[in-house]
Amino acid sequence: MKGLRFAQGLAEAGFEVEVATGFPNYPTGRLAPGYRLGPYTSEIMEGIRVHRLFLAPSHDTSSLGRAANYLSFFISALIFCVLRGGRFDAIYVYHPPITVGLAAAISGLFTRTPFVLDVQDLWPDSVAASGFGGAKRLGGVLGRMCGFVYGRAALVIGQSRAMTATLIERGVPAGKAVTIFNWADEDAARARGEFDVGSLGFEGRFNIVFGGNLGRVQDLETLVRATLLAAQDVPNIQLTLVGDGVERQSLAELIKELGTAHVQLVAAVPRTQIGDIFAAADVLILHLLDDPLFAITIPSKVQFYLAMGRPILACVRGEAADIVTGCDAGRAAAPQDVAAVAAGMVEMAGLSPEQRAGMGRRARAAYEAGFSFAAAMASTSACLERPELSR
Repeated sequence: MKGLRFAQGLAEAGFEVEVATGFPNYPTGRLAPGYRLGPYTSEIMEGIRVHRLFLAPSHDTSSLGRAANYLSFFISALIFCVLRGGRFDAIYVYHPPITVGLAAAISGLFTRTPFVLDVQDLWPDSVAASGFGGAKRLGGVLGRMCGFVYGRAALVIGQSRAMTATLIERGVPAGKAVTIFNWADEDAARARGEFDVGSLGFEGRFNIVFGGNLGRVQDLETLVRATLLAAQDVPNIQLTLVGDGVERQSLAELIKELGTAHVQLVAAVPRTQIGDIFAAADVLILHLLDDPLFAITIPSKVQFYLAMGRPILACVRGEAADIVTGCDAGRAAAPQDVAAVAAGMVEMAGLSPEQRAGMGRRARAAYEAGFSFAAAMASTSACLERPELSR
């Protein structure tokens, strides 16, 4: 998510910015320390006014829990936008879920406040791909909801070229469809010396690291099984999974069941420390389900890995894989194909340290050339100054 740094960037560009969001509970579904759930509260975070609206915390595998999360925040956001939306010149909506865009679209019928819809995941496609019970049956309803929101939006932003093209195919006028690539947390994407990497047992191993959400769409079981297969050719290989999420327990059980010494599961670390772990890796890896949706999506991990300047094994299809291979920052492998992923691991291990270092340098150069925070903010500022956002 774009978060506080995005709001700060807009403020630095001369915009007056306030943020409406929920009580922090991602990715575990538990409220962050220091917060108590209530109907509304506000705070100042690094100079930005943040309005926290009620929601039902949930990020587990329960479809009912997730539906309650989306519906509760939709109601809260709708009330907030109707009562206070008229104070603003424009509303910038981050999607998913599309229900937040729906709140902006409905409230705009009363306040006449234009809004920008930033599409990070296509609905209903990503809902169907999530595997939640009943998700596919909701496809038609969600599709019509998306069409209504797209039609009401002043501008629609896609996070990849392929996603923007798909939005146009689904009825968004080409004149109001824009592509703006995401960026990495550039302060976190570096070694800071705050984490004891020695505790991870990297020494003497060929270390492949995944960091982030341990969720269903990541299908990290494939990486675990591929590592065991790759170990037949690279005996010192080690896969380190760093993070938290709904699949953490099942991954722990799988690793125990397989009895492997080649995979370790590490608890999530503060964002200020993840760069230390990534910088010590020989290869950074990402993996998503083999679904057509993810062929047009660029997971935020791509930008973060590029910014880290480390070699990348991209187990995805489409634009994300093309970015990595196009700048020769690593290799791509077919997702959900244990043999293909294992072959990619073995190939990366067979490269010389100099070859991998060259990949890392090209990764960082590609990030600075096309995926930096500065580039994204320049494009966003230009969008917000377009006449479509004038009342």
